[in-house]
Amino acid sequence: MTIVALSAAYGAAGSQIGPALAERLGVPFVDRGIALAVAERLEVPVREALANEEPPAAGSSSLLERLLSGFVGAYTGAPAPLPADAVTPADFHQASREALLSQAATGRGVILGRGACAALRHDPQVLRIRLSGPEHRRIEHAMRVRDIDRDTSERTVRALDRAHADYLRQFYDADIDDPALYHLTIDATAFDTDVCVAIIVVALEAMISAGGPSGAAAGGASP
Repeated sequence: MTIVALSAAYGAAGSQIGPALAERLGVPFVDRGIALAVAERLEVPVREALANEEPPAAGSSSLLERLLSGFVGAYTGAPAPLPADAVTPADFHQASREALLSQAATGRGVILGRGACAALRHDPQVLRIRLSGPEHRRIEHAMRVRDIDRDTSERTVRALDRAHADYLRQFYDADIDDPALYHLTIDATAFDTDVCVAIIVVALEAMISAGGPSGAAAGGASP
């Protein structure tokens, strides 16, 4: 069993670390797989769900992030917003949770976001990691990676920090900054992607050796 749940603050390189970690472990990276499963369960067009999964270019959040936050239709700059009464935040939460549990049941994968660390906190086979960093460094990282200006980056970082914290509080009665949610918290702005991946792999190997997640360790061994 090799399941890693990543909670990544915006600007903390989750979209780089997640795929790199999955490749290192030889397991699926299921960020978009969860989005597709949610789209299917809610009967949201897959093309629309994927289009809105792209990081915002002008400070607006994605369709799924707006659903997650209960702000459907609040960001007029986002493409093709759904009517506010089409899908409720509770609908999104339930579909997302079911998709997370289904993926965890496969015993393989690196899951980015979707409240996975809270949803899977009682599963002893899941290694839960928080990727974060000082706000000013996350703002600078987002500017470089997303090619956006400082004002847009600042507004996006702060808006999504609030939205993600609100989601965990509302649906999981959890504090996103509670260290008990995670086995390990990494300042992803202080290290490059390879170093962050290596740290997580060492943590996973240690859990396996200690009798935590069992099965494949680093290096892509078969489950």
